Amino acid sequence: MEKNAKIYIAGHHGLVGSNIMKKLREKGYTNVIGKTRQELDLTNQDAVNAFFDVERPEYVVLAAAKVGGILANNSYPADFIMKNLQIQCNVIDAAYRTGVKKLLFLGSSCIYPRMCPQPIKEEYLLTGELEKTNEAYALAKISGLKMCYFYKKQYGANFISVMPTNLYGPGDNFGLTNSHVLPALLRKMHEAKESGADKVEIWGTGKPLREFLYIEDMADGCVFLLENYDGADFVNLGTGKELTIRELAELIKKVVGYQGELYFNSDKPDGTPRKLLDVSKMKRMGWTYKVELEDGIRRTYRWFLENQNHLVMK
Repeated sequence: MEKNAKIYIAGHHGLVGSNIMKKLREKGYTNVIGKTRQELDLTNQDAVNAFFDVERPEYVVLAAAKVGGILANNSYPADFIMKNLQIQCNVIDAAYRTGVKKLLFLGSSCIYPRMCPQPIKEEYLLTGELEKTNEAYALAKISGLKMCYFYKKQYGANFISVMPTNLYGPGDNFGLTNSHVLPALLRKMHEAKESGADKVEIWGTGKPLREFLYIEDMADGCVFLLENYDGADFVNLGTGKELTIRELAELIKKVVGYQGELYFNSDKPDGTPRKLLDVSKMKRMGWTYKVELEDGIRRTYRWFLENQNHLVMK
């Protein structure tokens, strides 16, 4: 990509989009643009088409999405499938219609079957049933990556897709009702430490295994793909390492300095039992992550402490 090429980040205020924008600028790209939700409603096809007709971006990163954890996904499935499909259809088609040179679509590892062989290779997509608690979101994301594949197949559009594992880091959503497990646990333990609470409740048994990728590593991997990959098949992005939710909770407890008890409420859902990505394709291309989990959690907690008074947390 030329350093002065116009690059549009859809979702540039979100955790993913903001970090990709930051990484691109760090690497010397000088014309990286974004629009707020107020400036451009990506669910409105006419508005999206008008934006692409006027701005004519040469490259697009589609990081905009309606996201949330188990509770949000399970409570609002119609919202999750409808809004994500609208965003993806509008942006991908407008990018093709206006001759965008390359588009990067960001998916989610929840696209894979619930009982997938581990570690999860890209070719395991659509080989089994999805996890019911986030089925609507997963179906939308599968549709997005398949759109990119079919636009490439039918029209020759250079649209690629990446499947990041669970992401975390500074700027994350720390809400208790609509966030993912790592930031939710971090906030819970911080507040329990501050209040002197003797225990923290954690949903599920603590047995599910999860993989986590620091947000700056995610951005680095995405820019690497923009610069180096033009394949039709999507690519997993992660660390290739996993730990149980119980081990994660113990690690966060250590970082936060919480002294109380961890109570695992087995009446609450666990979600997918295991979700470890096979990241050998990225390794073969020459990319690997840099930030280990404990270091990443420490950086995230430091950011949380510095910014908690300004965060809107539900």
